[in-house]
Amino acid sequence: MATASLPVVALTLGDPAGIGAELIARLLAKPEAMQQANLVLVGDPWLWEHGQRIAGVQVPTAPLQQLAHARDRANTQLPAFVAVDSVAASTVTLGQVGAAGGKSVLQVLNLCMDAALAGDIDAICFAPLNKQAMKMGGLRHEDELHHFAEYLGVQGYFCEFNTLGDLWTSRISSHVPLKDVANYLSVERISQAAELIYHALRASGVAAPKVAIAGFNPHNGDGGTCGREEIDIIAPAVQALQARDWPSDAPFHGPFPADTIFLKAQAGEYQAIVTMYHDQGQIAIKLLGFSRGVTVQGGLPIPITTPAHGTAYDIAGQGKANVEATWQALQIAARMGAARHATH
Repeated sequence: MATASLPVVALTLGDPAGIGAELIARLLAKPEAMQQANLVLVGDPWLWEHGQRIAGVQVPTAPLQQLAHARDRANTQLPAFVAVDSVAASTVTLGQVGAAGGKSVLQVLNLCMDAALAGDIDAICFAPLNKQAMKMGGLRHEDELHHFAEYLGVQGYFCEFNTLGDLWTSRISSHVPLKDVANYLSVERISQAAELIYHALRASGVAAPKVAIAGFNPHNGDGGTCGREEIDIIAPAVQALQARDWPSDAPFHGPFPADTIFLKAQAGEYQAIVTMYHDQGQIAIKLLGFSRGVTVQGGLPIPITTPAHGTAYDIAGQGKANVEATWQALQIAARMGAARHATH
């Protein structure tokens, strides 16, 4: 990809008490990372130095005054570095949840979203954060996705996608008590989640995605004897999707029993699965490849990705962090960012 056409991807260091800075240091030490995008690192200088020290690498960066200047960079062979002052090292204890760290994460992400709204960047890839720390630091929402959606002015449907290589999943409900999940099921939400992941896969480079819809009850409800959600809600949603015109033939199928649907995807029959609740998809994805999983924030006006594994407080500062999921997250952000850049 020519330098001029590279998407601008903002990278953040994540929760300063976790493994985020180490991960970004390992990521930017990979020679192939700079081939993906015009990369701009946003974070505190002391935290970036800490990450390099823990990772045992030294990564040269090009100072950049602000994200608004990212597209004007002549040399994208080095990552740019926008220095911020969001958290003091003295207020951070490695491996421990803290309000200062959560506030820092919010400040840096908001800065990146301001740049996205201004059209200065094409995608964001953030290192792991901690929801408890963010709530202690001022987050008013149940998770970062809802914060992103409000900040970016999203009016339509949005949801998290979890990806593992060629397999993507979305879900109808996310961080809610299991006892409340059935209340979230509707033809409209299922249709929106399916359509959203279909278009996201196309934006990431999949020409003709096939999407499977999971059932909700054991054995797909056993014909209504073990719950009627499949009959009354999920099947009608699939039928409504199938009745519409799509660029590829019959991209939506289901509902399938949740305990076998991932076998179909593993065999290559489907590139995406719409699940009904958090653990229905997350347990399978993490068993299939915990160290490679990526979370994509779906339905936002800009691609935002992150490794799915979290802050790993238990190994923070030990130099043990596995960079593979962060590398996958960057590649998805770059592909989706390039598609967005081409249409804006």
